[in-house]
Amino acid sequence: MSDWRPTALLDALRLRAQLYTTIRAFFDERAVLEVETPVLSVAGNTDANIESFSLDFSGRIDGAPRTRWLRTSPEFPLKRLLTAGVGDCYELGRVFRNGEAGGRHNPEFTMLEWYRVGWDHRRLIDETVELVQAALQLVNRSATVTTTPFRDLYRDRLGIDPFTAADVELRAALGDIEIDPRGLNRDDWLDLLMTHRLQPGFDRNGILVVYDYPASQCALAKIRAGQGGDPAVAERFELYLGPLELANGYHELTDASEQRARFLRDHAVRAERGALQPPLDEALLAAIAAGLPDCAGVALGVERLLMAMLGTDRIADVLAFDFGHA
Repeated sequence: MSDWRPTALLDALRLRAQLYTTIRAFFDERAVLEVETPVLSVAGNTDANIESFSLDFSGRIDGAPRTRWLRTSPEFPLKRLLTAGVGDCYELGRVFRNGEAGGRHNPEFTMLEWYRVGWDHRRLIDETVELVQAALQLVNRSATVTTTPFRDLYRDRLGIDPFTAADVELRAALGDIEIDPRGLNRDDWLDLLMTHRLQPGFDRNGILVVYDYPASQCALAKIRAGQGGDPAVAERFELYLGPLELANGYHELTDASEQRARFLRDHAVRAERGALQPPLDEALLAAIAAGLPDCAGVALGVERLLMAMLGTDRIADVLAFDFGHA
């Protein structure tokens, strides 16, 4: 007989409902509008490290593409709304990522994503911390807060400069952690150092915000030119609560030609790996060209936040039914 029981304790489901209420009250107090955007799109995420689900629509299409892609985040349609003048907005809903299943990952999960017009990533850091602290109050907890540039984190804790160290130095900094080096580039080594050497040592009772990433890790963020001999940086941040990465934010790129170039670079990487190349989101590119306002945005994984609130490393503990029991 199949195991029909939920994977989460009922108290975890009640806490999720309380968290949703807290999130909506948080943004209502700040006049940030809740919106809903499509889950299915004619375009997919080109990021070489994220895989999208696709499906074929069987009904009438009137010349539109039959293949549709499940969103990996609501970012692209939210930016179209920003260009249309909706102002500060957020969405709380399900997103989907193919191939991501395990102790800390589920192929479908809940993402909170919001945008602030006229803000940069540094200002958005403060609001993201406020939201996480409000969530922790639901379980009678609080956290110390530390912010640090990406460069300083690696210098202080690993003794290497992530902007100038040779690849061989980055590999050596992994110590006795054995990784197959085939196909890995510089950013891969930096990511491995974060996940294998740095994150496990983060204070479980602390919020750590890392900002100003290498320009090569810009994703959809603006790049700020270097000054006084310092290298250029991507204006993005990531927030950790203990060892769990909760949020990823950007001072958003507003240059349509540069955005297209980045999408095409993603396609080139995908081609090298023999991976699918989802169609570019031409509607997003048109919206950016029409005048995406200067803004900052951040995506926060709700399950990761719940895991941190409850002190568990198992995503199944905060899902009614995880992937194996869906």
